[in-house]
Amino acid sequence: MLGPENNGEKMIPLETLAIVFGLASALSWGAGDFVGGYAAKHTSAFSVVLVTQIMGILIFPVLAFAVAEAMPSMSNIIWGAFAGFFGAAGLIALYIGLAKGKMGIVAPLAALISVIIPVIYSALNDGIPSIFKITGFVFSFIAIWFIVNRSTGPNLTAKDLEYPLLAGILFGMFFISIDNFTSDALYWPLTVSRITALVMIVGFIMMTKTVSKPSTNVMLIVILVALFNTGGVTFFALASDAGRLDVATILASLSPAVTVLLACTLLKEHLASRQWVGVIAALIAIILISM
Repeated sequence: MLGPENNGEKMIPLETLAIVFGLASALSWGAGDFVGGYAAKHTSAFSVVLVTQIMGILIFPVLAFAVAEAMPSMSNIIWGAFAGFFGAAGLIALYIGLAKGKMGIVAPLAALISVIIPVIYSALNDGIPSIFKITGFVFSFIAIWFIVNRSTGPNLTAKDLEYPLLAGILFGMFFISIDNFTSDALYWPLTVSRITALVMIVGFIMMTKTVSKPSTNVMLIVILVALFNTGGVTFFALASDAGRLDVATILASLSPAVTVLLACTLLKEHLASRQWVGVIAALIAIILISM
C-alpha cells in the first residue's frame, strides 16, 4: 500500500519506514503487555484478549473508511481470516503452556520460534538479507531470550516443549499471514482477522469457562491494553508493507524489552544481570538492522 517517491518530492525511504513502524509496533505491544500485566491480576487473561478483539473490530473499519481503503480481494480476506485463526490459536496455546509448563521456558521459546519462521520465509521470498541485518537478527534472538527467560536452567522434558513450540509456530504463521495481504489492503483484512479471532476466543471461553467480568475500573485498563495491542498489530502490518517481513518481525518482537524497561522505570523494578545483557543486545540489534 505504501508507495515510492512521487512527483519529485523527497520522501522517507521505505526501508526506513519499515524500521520506524517495526519499532513503533514493539513500543505499542510492549506497553500493552506492561499494562496487561496489571489487568491480568484483576481479571481473566481471556477477558483482556476478548476486549482486544472487539476493539479491533470497532477501530479497523473506521480506519479503512478514513483512508478510503477499497474492499479487499477474496484472497486478502482469506489471509485476514488465517491471521485471526493463527493469532487466536497461538494465544490459546501460549496461555495453556504458561499454565501447565515452566513459564521461564514457555514465553522465550514461543517468542524465538515465532521470529525464526518468518525470517526463514522472508529469506526464501525476498532473498538473503545483508550481513549487518543477519548479525542484528542474531543479537535480537539473544535479546529476546535473556530479557524474557528468568529461569536458572530447569530440567526439560518433551512435554514441556509442546505448547511453546505450537504457540511459536502459530504466531509465526500469524506474522506471515499479515504480510500476505498488506500489499493490497490493510484495515479490512485486519477487521476480518479480529472477527475470526473473536469467534475462536468466545468458543474457547464457552467451553472452558475461563472468563470473568472485569470491574468498571479494571475495564478501563483492559480497554487501554486493547488499544495498545491494536496499535501494535497496525504498526506491524505497516512495517511489513513497507519493508521485509523478517525486519518487521524481528523489530516488533523486541516488545519484551519495552515491557521490562517500563517496569524498571515506572515500578522501580530492578533488572537482573541477564536482563541487562538482553537490553544491550536489543540496542545493538536495532543499530545493526538499521544499517
